[in-house]
Amino acid sequence: MPMELLLLCARTPDIKKVENFSSLSEEVSFPRTIETMASAAIDVNQGITSAKTATIRNYTTQPRLTYKTVTGVNGPLVILGDVKYPQYAEIVQLTLQDGTKRSGQVLEVTKNKAVVQVFEGTSGIDAKNTVCEFTGDILRSPVSEDMLGRIFNGSGKPIDKGPPVLAEDYLDINGQPINPWSRIYPEEMIQTGISAIDVMNSIARGQKIPIFSAAGLPHNEIAAQIVRQGGLVKLPERPHHEGDDNFAIVFAAMGVNMETARFFKQDFEENGSMENVCLFLNLANDPTIERIITPRLALTAAEFLAYQCQKHVLVVLTDMSSYAEALREVSAAREEVPGRRGFPGYMYTDLATIYERAGRVEGRDGSITQIPILTMPNDDITHPIPDLTGYITEGQIY
Repeated sequence: MPMELLLLCARTPDIKKVENFSSLSEEVSFPRTIETMASAAIDVNQGITSAKTATIRNYTTQPRLTYKTVTGVNGPLVILGDVKYPQYAEIVQLTLQDGTKRSGQVLEVTKNKAVVQVFEGTSGIDAKNTVCEFTGDILRSPVSEDMLGRIFNGSGKPIDKGPPVLAEDYLDINGQPINPWSRIYPEEMIQTGISAIDVMNSIARGQKIPIFSAAGLPHNEIAAQIVRQGGLVKLPERPHHEGDDNFAIVFAAMGVNMETARFFKQDFEENGSMENVCLFLNLANDPTIERIITPRLALTAAEFLAYQCQKHVLVVLTDMSSYAEALREVSAAREEVPGRRGFPGYMYTDLATIYERAGRVEGRDGSITQIPILTMPNDDITHPIPDLTGYITEGQIY
């Protein structure tokens, strides 16, 4: 039966009683009806396809494995035994006896044993009743342009009593190494509002330059001043391309006390710069292991703002000495062979995975500029933390 007749039968059930088909065709309007129904069918198919794609995206069909084989707890680490096929850097969900859930990451794999670092700390973990679930995925951070103007803790959870951030994407917190061939030579400047830096030691977009401080010096006030006064240098020949609308700041504080955290939050809100700032706060009473992921969460947000939102991002990290001490604590818990002053021998490589995420990439208008701040223990510049930082970064500010 022809398609036109089928459509006609569906529209007029009493078609047998109709004798004048010419008048019926004028009433039904064959071409317009067929075109409308065909377009509606196409829209329905497209809607089903898009819904199906959205449903199966980022969906893993592998079953998750659950274990109750905790053999020991050592500091921030949990040791699991009789684990089948553990993977390095895999995320593990731990459920305590009271129903509390914590997350961790596999640090070391030896045959059927896995060493997991717990981000929220290991206090209250019972070796007999703790259930560990291997997710089969790595640690990813939800990112969105709405992160600007928000305050997060060291684990990336909002602490400003605002609504949850609707994620536009989920990115690996370790990022991807930048091909040196695709890097753009830094030429344009970012101003800090501090004349001693802008005139004597100008900071280029994509540069990584640390500030070496000492105990008792006002490095927190300098960091707040840079956030308050920082911006792009507007060039008269390119006014349409330069502006405050494509400038953002990601600020990460590690191991700070409540007074310092309140100072940063209050200062950013009072001077009106909070709307362009994404703030991460890891307090001194937070788990030490959390400090290891805080700078990586901040840099993941900065990479999204720079390379996908085309913004020029200034990343301020303070205090990197607290990060290095957390790294030493984890290394000691793993019973690794210590290096200089007890710090792990791979600290140079670990710091490089943070500092080298700054730069400009070919094909992207955005950039990431890093200003890490660290306090030199005992004002000793030969200490491993400032010594290794000076080797990786491009100049220093004292």
